[in-house]
Amino acid sequence: MAKLLHPKATAVWLVDNTTLSFKQIADFTGFHELEIQGIADGDVATGVKGFDPVANNQLVQEEIDKAEKDPVYKMKLKFNAAAHDEEKRRGPRYTPLSKRQDRPNAILWLVKFHPELADSQISKLVGTTKPTIQTIRERTHWNIQNMQPIDPVALGLCKQSELDAAVAKAAKKMDAVMTDDERRKLVSTEQSLEMDSEPRLPSAIEGLETFSLSDPRGEDDEEEDNRTASDFADADSFFNLPGGKDDDEDEDDK
Repeated sequence: MAKLLHPKATAVWLVDNTTLSFKQIADFTGFHELEIQGIADGDVATGVKGFDPVANNQLVQEEIDKAEKDPVYKMKLKFNAAAHDEEKRRGPRYTPLSKRQDRPNAILWLVKFHPELADSQISKLVGTTKPTIQTIRERTHWNIQNMQPIDPVALGLCKQSELDAAVAKAAKKMDAVMTDDERRKLVSTEQSLEMDSEPRLPSAIEGLETFSLSDPRGEDDEEEDNRTASDFADADSFFNLPGGKDDDEDEDDK
């Protein structure tokens, strides 16, 4: 949607030239009602020259007349075909010169804490190129030793809502191929605690699924108890070991 040009100067003009309420002017210009009151009191926007929205084709006089008659009515910005869909961006985000030195730190933060993000998503969030992202992923960047991961939202390179939307989109694509452990990294603590974990055996006891506490020797013991002396060989046979090579040599010597 189209945006209002010079909103503060427009608010000054509306305060000086109309009988609109502070709330109506605030809703139209995007400021807080107290800021509009400060403009009327001369505490805010001192020295700002008023900007006529009617003369500059942003508002029609009929909208002002309706709003003055109805204190609840909200004025609507005049439709401008040239400004339609102006918020949609194509390509990487433009980053001011003062913040471009912080982009590598923001990329490192995104790569470290949100590895599920694609290079194209990171490029749109912080306004960089894919080769730069790749060098940071592979830790071959020329200044990688001096870089520190810093949240791009804290640096002002993107909005929290944009980052959340990118992470949610990436998580949705990976949901079909992610394991439970990887999926828990993308959700909140409360959600991860409610998820059912897959039963897995520790590696130390793999292969012991059929382990039983029953003693398989019990049957053998019973059989041994029922056997009689005739089932055993002569006791002397246990001590008559077969003759070895050394015994033959002793007999030859004799």
